[in-house]
This record gives sequence, C-alpha cells and structure tokens, in this order.
Amino acid sequence: MSGDPLEQFKATFFEECSELLADSESRLGGIRLSDGPVDIEDLNAIFRAIHSVKGGAGAFEFTDLIGFAHVFETVLDKLRNHEAETTEHVIDTMIACNDHLISLVDAARDETVTDDAVTQRLKAALNALIDGGQPAAAENLHEHVSEGVELPVPPHGNRRYKISFIPHPELFKYANEPLLLLRELAGLGTAEIVVDTSKLPTIEALDPDLSYLSWTINLLADCSEDDIREVFEFVEDDCDLTIALDEVGDAAAAQAEDAPEEPPASEPTPPDESDTGKEPAQQNVPTPAVAAAAATAPAGNKPVQAKPGGGGAQSGTVGSIRVELDRVDRLVNMVGELVITQAMLKQRIGELPADMSTGLSQGFDDLVMHTRELQESVMAVRMQPVNSVFARMPRLVRDLAAKLDKKVQLVMTGEMTEVDKTVIEQLADPLTHMIRNSLDHGIETAAERTDSGKPETATIHLIAEHRGGRIEIRVSDDGRGINRQRVQEKAIEKGVISRDDNLTDEQIDELIFAPGFSTADAVTDVSGRGVGMDVVRRNIIGLGGRISVRSEPDRGTQFTLSLPLTLAVLDGMVVAVADEKYIIPLTSIVESIRPSKKQLNRLSNGADVVSVRGNYIRLIRLYHLFGIPQATQEPDKGIVVIVEIEGGELVGVLVDDLLGQQQVVIKSLEHNYDPVSGISAATILGNGRVALILDIDGLNMMAQSKNNGSRNTNQTLAIAPPALAIAGAEKPTDHGNMEVKDGA
Repeated sequence: MSGDPLEQFKATFFEECSELLADSESRLGGIRLSDGPVDIEDLNAIFRAIHSVKGGAGAFEFTDLIGFAHVFETVLDKLRNHEAETTEHVIDTMIACNDHLISLVDAARDETVTDDAVTQRLKAALNALIDGGQPAAAENLHEHVSEGVELPVPPHGNRRYKISFIPHPELFKYANEPLLLLRELAGLGTAEIVVDTSKLPTIEALDPDLSYLSWTINLLADCSEDDIREVFEFVEDDCDLTIALDEVGDAAAAQAEDAPEEPPASEPTPPDESDTGKEPAQQNVPTPAVAAAAATAPAGNKPVQAKPGGGGAQSGTVGSIRVELDRVDRLVNMVGELVITQAMLKQRIGELPADMSTGLSQGFDDLVMHTRELQESVMAVRMQPVNSVFARMPRLVRDLAAKLDKKVQLVMTGEMTEVDKTVIEQLADPLTHMIRNSLDHGIETAAERTDSGKPETATIHLIAEHRGGRIEIRVSDDGRGINRQRVQEKAIEKGVISRDDNLTDEQIDELIFAPGFSTADAVTDVSGRGVGMDVVRRNIIGLGGRISVRSEPDRGTQFTLSLPLTLAVLDGMVVAVADEKYIIPLTSIVESIRPSKKQLNRLSNGADVVSVRGNYIRLIRLYHLFGIPQATQEPDKGIVVIVEIEGGELVGVLVDDLLGQQQVVIKSLEHNYDPVSGISAATILGNGRVALILDIDGLNMMAQSKNNGSRNTNQTLAIAPPALAIAGAEKPTDHGNMEVKDGA
C-alpha cells in the first residue's frame, strides 16, 4: 500500500464503481432489448448507481468524474420522473454514457486521462436531453474528432442562494470532509464562502477529531435547491444545513445577465457544467442546435411503467461487508486441511479397539457434522450467481447483431444459478467466444431465414443449471447448423485430417476445436483468425470441465459446458482397483450392483454392456483404461457402479470394491502435470496417500475411443497415485450408506 492514507478507501471506491456500473450496463442493455415498457425500478437503480459514483468521486476530488456523472444523473432523473421520453436513441445514449463513465473511473484508478472530446460530445448529447431535445445518433457518440465540439448555449436562469453549513462536532468520525463538500458546491456556480471560527478553542484544548468550524455560502448558480442538497446528502444527519433563496439577489442576477458578460475574476466554470443542474420548470429556452442534429428521428418510445409499491430505495436489505478474496481463499484452504485431518482422525479411530473407540466415535460424528456445516458456510461465501457474467451477453448480442446486420434475440435462463467465484471469473471469455461463434457462423441473415421458412429474428438460448454436482451451461441457436462439408474441407486443407479419414458427424463437429481452425474466408474483427474455440476448450479443461457440441443442419447448434460447482471440496465414493484407490463424485452415482453372468453381454464392436432392469448399460473397465492387470476383470466378481454422464445417459464403472463415502479436498493436477484424460483432480486420503478423482465423462470418451479402435494413444493412461505413506498402512473402511445389490 502506498503512503496515501486514502489509498485503501480509493480501492474500495473503485471496486464499488465497477459493480455499480456493471449493474447499470446490464439494466440498460435489458431496457434496450425489451419490447415492453421501461420498468421504473430499473431507472431508479441506474440513477442510484450513478449518484453513488458521483458521491464517492467527490470525496477524492475526481472532478472529471463528478462533472460527467452529474449531467448523467440529471438526465436519468428526468427519465424516471416522466419528464423525457425513453426512445431507443435515448437508451443508446445512456449506454454510451455508462461506457464512458467506466472509462473515467478506469482513468481515475490508473491516474491517466481520457479523450476530452468524447466527454464534451457526450455532455452535449446529455444537455440536449435536459433541454427537451434528442441526442445525436448513438453511433456518432464514440467517434473521435479533431475539431472542437459545438456545445449548447446554457440558458440564463442563475439564482442566488444563501447556505448555512454548521457541521456537528463528530463529523470527522464518520469519514466526512467539509472542504470536499465546499469544493463540490462551488462547482455548481460562483460561490462566496465565509468561515466562522468563533468556536475554535485554544491550541491546548483543541481536539483534532472534532469539528469546530462552520460556513456561510452565497451561491450564484443555475440549479435547484435539490441539487444543492445532493451535495450534502451524505452529511445531512451530521450537520445543521439551511438553504434559502435570496429573492432580491435572484432578481439582481437576472438583470445582470441581460448585460454583456464579463469573465469573472475567479476560475470560470465551463458552460456545460453550469447547465447540468436545471430543473424542468426552468427550461424556457429553445432546443439547442445539438438536438436538431440528430441523425434519425426517434424510434418507438418505451413508456415508463412503475410496479405497485415501487419507487425509491428498496427496504429490508441485508447488511454486508467487503472482505478481500485472499482472506476467503485462506479460509477455504484451512477448512480443506481440516477435512483432511478429519479423514486421518477417522482412520485412527477405526484402528482402535471397540471398547476405546465407542466414545470417540460419538464425538467424532459431532465433529464431522460441524466440519461439514463450516465447510458449506465457507463455500457459500465464494458462491456467486452466474448473472454477473450473463449480464454482459445482451450487450454483446445487440452490438454484434447490428454489426452483422442480423436480427437476433437472446433468451437467458438460470441467471441466479450459483457457482464458485473462481469459476465465474473464467467463464466470460468462453461464453463470449461461443456467442460470437453462433452469431457469426450459425445465425443466418433475416432474408436467408425468411427464404428458409424461419422467423426472421433468430434466437440464442443461454441456459445455466445444476446437474449432478456440476454446473451445466448451454449456448444454443436456431441457425443453419455446422456445415460439415465445409469443416471437413478446411480440415483437409490445413492438414488436420487426411482425405482417407472416415469420420462420423460427431467427429467432424469436434474439428472446430482444433488449434488455429476457422472456416471464415476473410479475417474480420469478428472472426477468421483461427483463435477461439480451441482456446475455449483449453480454458474449460483447465477448470476441470469439458465442452461438447451438437449440431443439426438447418436446425441449429448447441454448445454444452460442464464445470465443477467448486474447486475446493467434493463428496466422493472411494473405490479400489487392485491396490489403487480412486474417487468417484457422489453426485454422479445412481447405484451399485454386483451383476450375474447372465446380465453381461458384448456388442459387435467389442463394447461390454450389463442389463439392469431391462436396460442395457455400457460397461467401463477401469483396469483396462488405466493398465492395472492385477485388478478383478470379471464383472460378476467385482462391483459395477452405475453413474450418470453428460446428457443423462447411464454407464457402469467396474471396480474391485467400495471403501466408503468421504468428503475430499480437491487438489489440482494442473500445477504439476498436463491435463490427464479421465482424471479431474487428486486428493489426500485419511492415511496420507494420494487418490485420483475420476472424470466420468472423460472415462466414457476414453472407453468409446478404445471401442472404436482410435489410434490416439493419448487416450490410454497408465497412472497410479504415488504412495505418500504419511499415516501408516491403509485399511479399507466401511461402505458408508452405499448399498451393493447382487444381480439376479
């Protein structure tokens, strides 16, 4: 941390700004895409966000940020009070202003400057709205120009206010700074400030934590009393504040404004700054030229609709505190170590004589219960809804659809599905790539869709849901589907496959994940560089997840991401294959059986299946995939664990024995090994030995590859967990609550 005592508070301010402006961006995007009336609560929330940004910026004297946010919130106030129409151009202007406010926050954080021409242009557009006009076309708002910007001339309407500001002695205890408030107040117009020092004690009696001064301010400004009260909003309970309109001074000021203006002796306030605080009743001037320069007439208006009982800040909110993520991570790691210690303690108790272990077992059961509650509570701190990522997608779809001249709607489901924060942070790029891929390659133009008998507006579905202890995210469209002939030709051209390769449709679809692969003929700012889906797959695998694709010609394409809910702990079943121990995630297990010989069959392609209540289930032999010849090789002599894989299909995993349920701490293999097929992570058992956590879907793909005679030797893995004999010899534990059924 630097020597600046405010640095810690600045960091908190910037973090809050990021959250507030991200929420505003999401709400503005939702308003833009909605066909119905504008929800007044959305406008209220956006207004509060911008107002909070302005208030926080005032504490740190970020003048550019304060000035722009002030104009922005003035327009939002008009919109939510039904004093301006919410046309599409107005919403586009709000989106552009929100983007620029993000840039101003970034500039304040990085101590850099933004393009003032952009700031002035957007202020001009906002002032046009304040004066009752329409902004320039939104597409012109971000353009950089070298010429000066013609700003609207502010109307004459200055008023003279007399303000008495008497802070309470305890003002400083609440981190308030009167001088910052006075500076912000002076920014509204021309201020004459007189300080009263009559209550200032002698130096011996002075307490630096108390406030002794008070101020009288004569303010000449084109603003309302509400604008002045906003400056003191955060200290009104900690001061005596009086605001009076000086009618005599107001009339004199009006007469003076008719005379030629002379520059004031003090530092002048830019014209657009003094124009930002006007009340609607004061708008008695013609619409400025900026409003007339709108490129197009406003599109359909969006009426503002209030919900019953809406308006104002929400009540009954739950208090919260901010905690550094590193502290939460350390707490999660400590709980993980506690889980490992608990497993070791269980191992030791199991080795004691029965007369000694009875009392310990009862206490240990309580320890297990409390440890689980602690672990769940700690993990809940890290869990966040995927909405923080999903909220970025409507804007992406809208902007990219406009660039590609396509009509697309985005339908999102399951935005409040929760997942570990670490997973969320790395979801944005993969989702962005997949949606861009759907828009660019999958979705047809409106004319093409009409010719094909489809609605001219395409639909992209973005769905998140919990499934089998994991989170599954699907991105699907109703476009043209994957052009498999085109994909195959490009793959041959790039040497990914040869002309002699006889690939199934599914294998052709998988080619889009090949490094550097792209079917685009030209490189654009949207696609064509061959960087995308291979990076997506690599990132997802790095998270312990997987990605698959399904496509039907003229019906559309669906990408499916499957990711762990948390990267910290899981409940698993410890299984034995010869002397090796593996963990199967408990959420994937349906049941376990010991099949009879008559339940076993072999298909023509060599795949083994087991009949369970009339259904044939494919059998995966772990000893075969992992090269463990000492294991039980006859299913009727071992145990078949029935598990659910992606898509809801059931498969059976042949193991020697079940050793019991156990909560395990996930240890990534990525730091020491490359991604390993069929293995998602590792863990430490109660006896100190390392066990590998199985990736059931990965095992299924390995088994199918073997059955199909794949030449890819990387799909076969011979790996055994290293024996870290920390806690002595291993002893099988009880089977927990898992029932093993004999086949009939």
